[in-house]
Amino acid sequence: MKEITVLYVDDEPNNLLAFKAAFRRTFTVFTAESAEEAMGILAKENIHILLSDQRMPRMTGIEFFEAILNQYPDPIRILITGYTDINAVIDAINRGQVYKYLTKPWQEDDIRIYIEKAYEVFRLRKENIELTDQLIDANRKLEFLARQNLLS
Repeated sequence: MKEITVLYVDDEPNNLLAFKAAFRRTFTVFTAESAEEAMGILAKENIHILLSDQRMPRMTGIEFFEAILNQYPDPIRILITGYTDINAVIDAINRGQVYKYLTKPWQEDDIRIYIEKAYEVFRLRKENIELTDQLIDANRKLEFLARQNLLS
């Protein structure tokens, strides 16, 4: 599954190291210690799955997801936090279009499964867009042929 690219944003370097050690053989993993650093990675890399810690200095995970939503709408977002705050969950879903909300400490198997499921959503969304584009193109061609037959 190395074709799956994952970006994990967390202000705690030990969490980033643990994440990279756990998943570098399974996925293509990028890590960032801040939202600003993550934005730089998003500008250069094609990221499929985006995980972010909620409580970070300067910008929360939800604020980060919301800030990048227009420019990077495609990555599937997973919010990770050590705190269970129902308002953060509601904000995450409503403002940052979060696919999943997980609490720390995370379990390696759970994270792997959630990333794989999130990638399936990512892949299906892309496939849906491609099929819709093909359908629109086929309809245009049929309309053109129908007009040609009406004129002849």
